[in-house]
Amino acid sequence: METRGMKKWRPFATIPEQYIGLQEIINKQTAVAQPVLTEEQMEQINFTLIEALHTNKQVYLTYYKKGQCITETGFIQFVDSLGNLFIFIDDVFELKNKMRLSELIDVRLA
Repeated sequence: METRGMKKWRPFATIPEQYIGLQEIINKQTAVAQPVLTEEQMEQINFTLIEALHTNKQVYLTYYKKGQCITETGFIQFVDSLGNLFIFIDDVFELKNKMRLSELIDVRLA
């Protein structure tokens, strides 16, 4: 049997690269545009944030990040309407998340 010059056939050598490419395509397909809120919706969000801050009530927070709408539960620790910032402590890891008010889509008291 001739073994000289034979290459080992590797049919799956490019799978990881193809998988990464496919994953990027899938992520782009599931990406959504950031919803545009009305002035009234933004005011309502601000009002709910401040209420949650002062009453220390838990909130459902929906925000936009990298083409996804994400909902988390937790507590509001700080709100700066003029600086477009708030600090949210999530329930799962109890981490402080500094976020922009402009990323918010919805806030509801739990």
